[in-house]
Amino acid sequence: MSRYVIDKKALDENIELVKQKAGVPVIGVVKGNGYGFGIKEFAAVLKEHGIKTFAVTEVTDIAELKEVLDGEDILVMRSTCVESEAEIIAKNGCTATIGSVSAAKVMSKVSERLGVTTKCHLKIDTGMGRYGFMPSEIEDAIGCYSLPNLKFTGMYTHFSSAFRNRELTKAQLVLFRDAAEQIKKAVGEVGVIHAANSPALLNVEDVCLDSVRIGSAFTGRVITRSKSGLNRLGVLEAEVVDTKVVPKGYSIGYNGLYTTKRETKIAIVPIGHYDGFGLGKEKELYDFRYVLSVFKRFLKKQQMYVRINGEMHYVIGGIGLSHTAVDITGTDIKPGDIATVDISPLMVNPRVPRVYR
Repeated sequence: MSRYVIDKKALDENIELVKQKAGVPVIGVVKGNGYGFGIKEFAAVLKEHGIKTFAVTEVTDIAELKEVLDGEDILVMRSTCVESEAEIIAKNGCTATIGSVSAAKVMSKVSERLGVTTKCHLKIDTGMGRYGFMPSEIEDAIGCYSLPNLKFTGMYTHFSSAFRNRELTKAQLVLFRDAAEQIKKAVGEVGVIHAANSPALLNVEDVCLDSVRIGSAFTGRVITRSKSGLNRLGVLEAEVVDTKVVPKGYSIGYNGLYTTKRETKIAIVPIGHYDGFGLGKEKELYDFRYVLSVFKRFLKKQQMYVRINGEMHYVIGGIGLSHTAVDITGTDIKPGDIATVDISPLMVNPRVPRVYR
């Protein structure tokens, strides 16, 4: 059976390095099943390191996250106009994101009906183009502060290109600071102000503000302009379940697309597309250099590989749904030996167990 293995000690080191670099409180972003590390397991480790605020994008994550939290705040980074979602946020005492007048009115209405006051963070759109009030809509944003049953405790924006464009990121920060000042003059205290995500923290200076939102940096899988000092974490792992020797000219895999060029010893590894192997996404964020590297590998027909007992062995016959054949000719590899694949945790099937070691 396959499992996704995370080195707990190396994760601890990453968390402390991020905290030291930030120098301000860290919001632990655990969206996407904890960036593929398992939302409950990942959040529990972050909590061990003193992180007090967690962030998700799906309201369905709230119940699971609360199983391992004890009074820590949950920020839902989705500005929603769907009443059923707003109700889940309000009922669970989470902090809502308000990025439009409609979202504010829905959250106010739901909160009033439930007899609660919902904490909110205002979202400013400085160029991402998704949730948030644009700088030209500041008056609309200010109007949200007077709606009943809403308590604004923070304000944030999201950088669109911090992994490759420092100047654009700095320009977005200027827009955000200006918007925050305008709102502060109109309503008074606006709470915690935050903008930096993982790429911004690692690539751009002076972006931390009152807090930072970090997810991918903890995994060590984030694009940086220089060495970050972070450990790259996570491997898909399983035991070799069988071995066999086939003659020269023998077809391997579906449609017989691969034919052995010599007598070949094969290991069968129970890892495949179902587990996430071979589905792509080697980077947390894509950029031109990554796309170019993928194209070059395609032109060269570069093979994929599996490490068995720490040594690299190439995949033959393609990757199946749940099994992969690996050329181990000339080795003494046997069933029970450990095979590993280095893939992004975001590509690993959520049903695959996460193991912290």
